[in-house]
Amino acid sequence: MSAPLLPRVLVGITTRNRAAILPKALASALAQQYPAVEVAVLDDGSTDGTPALQAKFPAVRWIRHEQSQGIIESRNELMQGTDAAYYLSLDDDAWFLRGDEIGLAVQRLEADPGLGAIAFDILSPDRPEKTARTAPRSAAVFIGCGHLVRLSAVRAAGYYAPTPGPYGAEEKDLCLRLADLGHPVELLPGVHVWHDKAWVGRDWHPLHRSGVCNEMIMTLRRCPLPDLLLVLPLKVVSYLWFWLRQPRFFPAGLAGLALFARNFGAACKSRSPVRRETFWRFKRGAPRT
Repeated sequence: MSAPLLPRVLVGITTRNRAAILPKALASALAQQYPAVEVAVLDDGSTDGTPALQAKFPAVRWIRHEQSQGIIESRNELMQGTDAAYYLSLDDDAWFLRGDEIGLAVQRLEADPGLGAIAFDILSPDRPEKTARTAPRSAAVFIGCGHLVRLSAVRAAGYYAPTPGPYGAEEKDLCLRLADLGHPVELLPGVHVWHDKAWVGRDWHPLHRSGVCNEMIMTLRRCPLPDLLLVLPLKVVSYLWFWLRQPRFFPAGLAGLALFARNFGAACKSRSPVRRETFWRFKRGAPRT
């Protein structure tokens, strides 16, 4: 009697101008012990040596945008272009540490069909200490650099929602919608992914500007009425308090509020609030940003 087929996993890596560090992510994905894995790279308009890496990694499926479309569009394209059961998002500056991470995450999702996603335990230069592997526990969100999602659940939630800023709050928004559909997230403590937080391609001024705008957009779209009338102004107040203590972020934050204001009308038209109990349960459990 033949063994049952394992559910397929697509490991998707979106990248732009990270040719120096991308091979480490690719090597770690290809070295995973779980056999039913395909690795795909979406090169989002790189102008460095990224295209030349195709010859060194022939087992990888390569997709290229000649013009950058952003991480949200790129992740959606990868998820929509596969018939795999699961999608593993790995940043181009992140990698697995032990080789069994995908197998453990799939095992947990197969054991509980209600789960929407698995969050890996992320290590980084500012949090380098490994922790012991313990029982899975509930989590509000996954971190974008390393997580596994059930594609049927993400499809039902509508994938990542477009945002005015290129990055910021997209994972929180998707996890909130998954939770509202009854597909929570679990964290696998001690099942680590290393996120190197490469500086190439990062500029913290537009990062904060985009993050502020997208957080406000997410709140406007998902917070139910009448709660929104209190929550949205309080979020502005919390940003103002943060900028008083960290004035170097004020110009970028103010630019983020201006970007939000310019997109306020369009965001109102795209409002799709979650249930009140989902919103407040998520808000109590989500990490602060």
